[in-house]
This record gives sequence, C-alpha cells and structure tokens, in this order.
Amino acid sequence: MAVFGTNILEGKVAYVAGGTRGFNLAIAKRYSEQGAKVVVMSRDVERCASSAKEITDAGGEALGLPADVRDYDRIAETMKETADTFGGIDIVIAGQAGNFYAPALGMSANGFKSIVDIDLLGTFNLFRASFEYLRTGASLIAITAPEAVKPLPFQTHVCASKAAVNMLCKCLAIEWGPAGIRVNGLSPGPIEDTWGMDNVIAADPAIKDRITEGVPLKRWGTHADIADAALFLASDASSYVTGTILDVDGGVTIKSTGPDDGSAIDFKDNPRFKGPGKGAR
Repeated sequence: MAVFGTNILEGKVAYVAGGTRGFNLAIAKRYSEQGAKVVVMSRDVERCASSAKEITDAGGEALGLPADVRDYDRIAETMKETADTFGGIDIVIAGQAGNFYAPALGMSANGFKSIVDIDLLGTFNLFRASFEYLRTGASLIAITAPEAVKPLPFQTHVCASKAAVNMLCKCLAIEWGPAGIRVNGLSPGPIEDTWGMDNVIAADPAIKDRITEGVPLKRWGTHADIADAALFLASDASSYVTGTILDVDGGVTIKSTGPDDGSAIDFKDNPRFKGPGKGAR
C-alpha cells in the first residue's frame, strides 16, 4: 500500500551512492516510481549497469555510474555527468558503508581508517562534489546508524565514523541552509535482507532473535520502511527539516543498553574475529 501520493518527485534528479543493492536500491526505485530521474552509483561496474536497467525496465529513467566514494575527482566527474545528462541535481543519498566486527586491540590503524574513509570522507566527498550542481531546495541525505549515538563493543570504527557523519550533516545544514539546501541523516536499525545484517547473523542464526528482542517494536525493518523515510526527506513534506537525524529503527536507539547490545555475542568460531589483541584488519 502506498503511503504517499503519486509523482511527488516529478522533475527531480536523484543521485544514490551505494544504490545498487539493499535498501539503497529500494530508495532509488522508490524515487523513480515517484517521477525522479535516478543515478545509481557503486564501485561495481556490473551492478551499476544491472541496477540502472532494473529501473529503466520498470519505466523510469536511470543511469549507472561506477565510482569509489574515496576518490573525490571521480565523484566530481559523476556529479558533472549527472547534471549534464539530467540538468541538475536535487537529491543526493550518501548510502555507502563499510563494516566488520573486531575489537579495538585486534584492529589495525589501516582497518580503522578504511571505515572512516568510506563512511565519513565518502559522505563529505559526495556532498561537496555535488554542491555546484544542486538546485534550490535540494535535499542531501546521509545514511547513518544507531551506532552513531549508541556505543557498541567491536564497533569502535563504525561508532566513531557514524557519529562524525551525524555531525557533518548538522554542520553542513547550517552552512548550506542559506542556499536553500537541506542536509539530514537517516538512521536505519536492523533491516531485513541487507548485507550488513546478514553478515552479523551469519556467525550464529540465534543472534537474530537476540537482536529482535532488543527492538521495542519486536521486528526488523524492511526495505520499504527505509525507502519511504528517504522519500519523506527528499520531498516537500520535509521542506522545513534540516540538520536532523531521522531514526528509522523500531526504537533501538532510545532503548537502554542491555544484554542485547552485542557484548554477549560469541564470535569465537568466526574466522574474521580474532579476539582482543589478536589478528588485525
């Protein structure tokens, strides 16, 4: 059942980083369904092509542009190509992310930096490179996470990176607000059929039950939940919303830390987890 009207993004152009799989692809599809022309971007050339084809086969207009968010020059090229092709940019989704589980003492400095570069630097690169092509009323949306405000063990790198992404959104909202540009964050909780959550429960399927127990709504979110929230932030319905982090997490962020915070999860049989002070990522 649709929760919005039809064609509420007609005439808009959306650039979705990480838009070739998971809920980021669902966001791109939802934008297209609502009348936007869409660019999907990721490092995978084949996924860029196939995701764009999915959208065009459904009747939309889409372009797949491969790029690495850590490469500012390449990101700038894709922004220019987007504007040259479609006439400007109205919406930018910074949906790229990286993650792995490791204790701080079992993580190399390079491993920590890799997440900072993807999450934080990548978001800055996307937003900064898009600026000269943004039309008045543009909406920039960073996909962040509950870890930005809720510390978790074995996630030092992610918690630090996402906290910085949240603050980046707020600072840019202040600086760019006079230009009519809105900057917000969207923070998903546990979402079904995503690479990140599939990776978490791969070590032990029982982990899913523990995570669900920690969600006040007692269920995981869906791609549609995130796509609809992203549609709200991109639409005129949120025209007076900026510098805000929208939690779409079933209440995870507001729940007190307890035994379901991840500290009780046993990763001893996961080859990617080496234990405190052992191994490096």
